[in-house]
Amino acid sequence: MNRKEFLRSGGLAALSFAGVSQSRLFAREKKAAPNVRVALIGTGLRGQGHLDLLLRRADVDLVAICDVDDRMLSSAKELITKSGKKMPKIYTGDPYAWQGLLREQKPEGVVIATPWEWHKPMIIGALEAGVPYVATEVMLGITLQDHWDVVKAAEKYNAHVMMLENVCYRRDVMAVLNMVQQGVFGELVHLQGGYQHNLRGVKFNNGQQAYGGGCEFGPKAFSEARWRTEHSVHRNGDLYPTHGIGPLAHYININQGNRFMNLCSFSSKARGLHDYVVKECGPDHPSAKVNFKLGDVVTTSINCANGETILLQHDTSLPRPYSLGFRVQGTGGLWMDVANGIYVEGQSKNDEWDAAQVWLDKYDHPLWKRWSKETAGAGHGGMDFFVIHAFIESIKRKTKTPMDVYDAATWSAITPLSESSVEAGNQTVEFPDFTGGQWMYRKSNFALTDEY
Repeated sequence: MNRKEFLRSGGLAALSFAGVSQSRLFAREKKAAPNVRVALIGTGLRGQGHLDLLLRRADVDLVAICDVDDRMLSSAKELITKSGKKMPKIYTGDPYAWQGLLREQKPEGVVIATPWEWHKPMIIGALEAGVPYVATEVMLGITLQDHWDVVKAAEKYNAHVMMLENVCYRRDVMAVLNMVQQGVFGELVHLQGGYQHNLRGVKFNNGQQAYGGGCEFGPKAFSEARWRTEHSVHRNGDLYPTHGIGPLAHYININQGNRFMNLCSFSSKARGLHDYVVKECGPDHPSAKVNFKLGDVVTTSINCANGETILLQHDTSLPRPYSLGFRVQGTGGLWMDVANGIYVEGQSKNDEWDAAQVWLDKYDHPLWKRWSKETAGAGHGGMDFFVIHAFIESIKRKTKTPMDVYDAATWSAITPLSESSVEAGNQTVEFPDFTGGQWMYRKSNFALTDEY
């Protein structure tokens, strides 16, 4: 789903509360316990998507929101007013206003939807303030040490840190998980995924609209172009691996009987962003003078303890349709999302693809069967519903989140490790074990039932 489709189906352009009061989640259920007290830090476009989902729930009390951008705060307050919910306490006016929120409100759960460089300090700040559950947008941190710091903080405070990696809940991804768990593909051998998404209109805009319309980035830009593009200027590696690696990690039980052993990355030349600026705004535009460091296509190979290989690709600076490029291949067959095909030896016609949807419908995951109506209007084709649902249900039940801090660190650490590999001339680098050896004994609790 591209961003225009996201806006039409689940983003700001479609954030309407018409009829929500009639279908508000859990509205008919008797409350067995007090509502979960949740705060939201970051009310940008992504944060407002989460805000929508939190406001839909009758089991959540939104106690506070925080942002430094008045325009985004105004949009967020409008959504809250339309929902009929009580206006939460507003924290703003200072880049560190979130610290006051944590100190004064002491929420049970915090949702963080801010620029990447703020994730680590906000996560650790929440843990230090006594918040037992923290949900963060991707990524977990910038440096490898950031990832270790978050893991150690979560362990120190016996708290739960969940990355809101929504693609793990994509309907086809979960159907394939069901197929993997039932042995349809046999023993898995090789997997592929990535982030293959034309982000040129995200990294540049005219300062007024979120996507495209100009070639500004940094302080003169709006939304993600204000901060995200700087990473393409100064960094070279797989800057966004979690959409691809999260689902693949679940397929092969990473951190639960398996782990990543080492990694090697290659980066192509960087041409796409410069070419875009010249075509859109001319060679004399200031952004055309910028030397972008990020290679247009970054390819990363990972080797696993149980013998599987993984190929990831980061491709965001060139013209292309959106695709995460999933391939799940085993001794009995494979799924390739780009081909919209599945092949199962002994059941498919010899050397011919089956239409994937036939298999995906047959193995539709129990979570989607149960909650498909509640996903209506949620962002990214409905899968955003599941990450917030899982987070809130974990808090209510006082259980660990289905994706934990070790998952978050392992998936997100691919970025600094790939940067190190590229910088070192494509050398293979060792993958750290954030679990401290416990990967051999830990058991997964991701999507085991139809509850969350």
